[in-house]
Amino acid sequence: MSRADELFIENCKDILSHGTWDTDLSVRPRWADGESAHTVKRFGIVNRYDLRAEFPVQTIRRMAFKSSVDELLWIWQKKSNNIHDLGSRIWDAWADEAGSIGKAYGYQLGVKHHYAEGDMDQVDRVLYDLKRNPSSRRIMTSLYNHHDLSEMALYPCAWSVTFNVTGKTLNAILNQRSQDMLTANGWNVMQYAALVHMLAQVSGLEAGELVHVIADAHIYDRHVPIVEEIIARTPYEAPRLVMDTSVTDFYAFTRDSLKLEGYQSHPLDVSIPVAV
Repeated sequence: MSRADELFIENCKDILSHGTWDTDLSVRPRWADGESAHTVKRFGIVNRYDLRAEFPVQTIRRMAFKSSVDELLWIWQKKSNNIHDLGSRIWDAWADEAGSIGKAYGYQLGVKHHYAEGDMDQVDRVLYDLKRNPSSRRIMTSLYNHHDLSEMALYPCAWSVTFNVTGKTLNAILNQRSQDMLTANGWNVMQYAALVHMLAQVSGLEAGELVHVIADAHIYDRHVPIVEEIIARTPYEAPRLVMDTSVTDFYAFTRDSLKLEGYQSHPLDVSIPVAV
C-alpha cells in the first residue's frame, strides 16, 4: 500500500468520524450555484513521508503528477502570478481578465530581499544556503505576507516551507493553513515531495523526510460521497520516481524532468466540484 494512500484514508476516516461541521456558521466559499460550501474538519493533522522509502502519490485515484509539477515550477521556478504561464487551468477561477492572481504565490517568491550576502529572492536564498550553509536552521520560505494580502486573489494555503539538512539528507516541513482534502491533499504532497527531490539533487544531497503540517484539514459537504467511495478502494503499491540526473541547476528542471515509473491507480469517473 502506498504511504500516501494509507495516510489519506486514515485522515479522511478521522475527519468524517470525529470532525466538526461548520454548518451553523457563515462561510466564505461558495459552490458554482451560489450555495454555501460547508465543511467537516479536524485541526492539527501532521503527516510524515519518508522519501527514501517511496514517492508519496495516491493510487486510490489517478493523480495528475505532471500537472502538479508544472504548478510547482510555475510558483517556485518561474515565480509567476499569471495563469498564462501555467500549463493547466486550475487557477482560472481566481484570475482577473489579464490572467493575474495578484501578489500571491509565485509573486512572493520572486521579490528580492536584502541580505548580508547580497540581494536575492526567497528561492535563490534557499539554493544559496543549501550549498554554502547547509547547517543553517534558517532555511525557509514564506508566502504569507500580510502587507500584500489585500492584493491576493487567494490567501496562500500551503504558505511556508522549512528546510533542514541532517548529514547529507535534505528534509522539509510544509506548513498549510487550510487543506481541501479531496481536491488538494494528494496534489500538494506529491508536488512538494518532488520539490525536495529537485532541491536535493542540485545541492548534492539526498531527499529525506517531508513533514506535512495541516492546521485545518477539511472535507467539503459535496465531496463526502466521493471521499467515501475512494477510501473504500484497495490501494496499489507506490510507484518509483525517476529523475533526469543530468540536471544540476534548479532552473533547468521541466515537468518532463521527473516521471513516475510503474504507476497504477484507480480511475475517478466523476467530476470534482471546486468551492471558490
